[in-house]
Amino acid sequence: MRATFQTPDGCHLAYEVAGQGPAVLWQHGLGATSAQPAEVFPDGFTRITLLCRGHDGSDLGDPARLSIAQFAADALALMDHLGLQSLPMGGISLGAAIALRLAVTHPDRVQALILARPAWVDYPAPRTMQSYAEVARLLAGHGEIGRALFQSGQIYRDLGLASPDNAASLVSFFTRPQPDTTVALLQTIPQDGPGVTRDQIGALHLPTLVLTTGQDYVHPAAYGAELAKLIPHAILTDLPAKGQDKPAHVAAFRAALLQFLGGLA
Repeated sequence: MRATFQTPDGCHLAYEVAGQGPAVLWQHGLGATSAQPAEVFPDGFTRITLLCRGHDGSDLGDPARLSIAQFAADALALMDHLGLQSLPMGGISLGAAIALRLAVTHPDRVQALILARPAWVDYPAPRTMQSYAEVARLLAGHGEIGRALFQSGQIYRDLGLASPDNAASLVSFFTRPQPDTTVALLQTIPQDGPGVTRDQIGALHLPTLVLTTGQDYVHPAAYGAELAKLIPHAILTDLPAKGQDKPAHVAAFRAALLQFLGGLA
C-alpha cells in the first residue's frame, strides 16, 4: 500500500506499508526509490518506508529545510500518523543515518536498530560523499549532458575501479526525474551529518545490527566497524560486495535481517 500524509510544516510525503508480521521502519538511501529497501527486506515482517523529501513521490518542500534531522522528524511524524509508539528501525546509507539519529534523540521510539552500509559515523560531510557535489555541479550546469562530462572525469574513473556500484549509482542521478530536486538533495545532504556525538552513540543500549560490504567507497566497511565498536553489543555482519555478485548480496542481506529481526521476538 502506498499513501501520503502531511507534515506539520505542510509537506506532503509518500510512504509504503507492505508485507505481514511485526512492523519495521526501513529506510532508503539518498536518491533511491522504495525499490531499494524493498529488495532486501525479508518475508514475515511489515515494511514501513517513508519516502524522504524529494524522493519517489514526496514533495521537496522548502530546500532550506533539507537535512538528516528533518528527515528523522518526518519519520517520527509518520509513526504518529500511523499510531505507532515504537518499533525496530533502520535503513541503508541515508536511512541508517536517520535511524541512528532517532535512536539517540528518541530512544523511547526505537526498539532495535539496523545500520546497513552506513555513509556517516558522527561527523558531517565525510570525504567519501564529496563525489555527490560534483554530480550536483554538473547536473545544475549541464542537465543530462553532464553525465558524459562526469563519466569522462577522474572521479568516475577512480570510482569505477574501486567501487563500480557507487559509480553506477552516481551516473543514475543524471536521469532522475526533477533534476532541480536532485541538485538540491545532492548539494545539501552529503554535507550534513546525523547530528549525534560519539559519546551519544556509545550510550545506546538496544539490539543493533550493522551491515557492511566490500568494494563500497561511499559506505566504507570501516564506518560500519567503527559504529559497531561504539555501540555496546552490536552485531557486525559483512555482506558479499553488491558490485561483484548482486544476487549473493541481496540473499545475504535478507538472511541477516531475518535472523536479527526474528531474534527480537
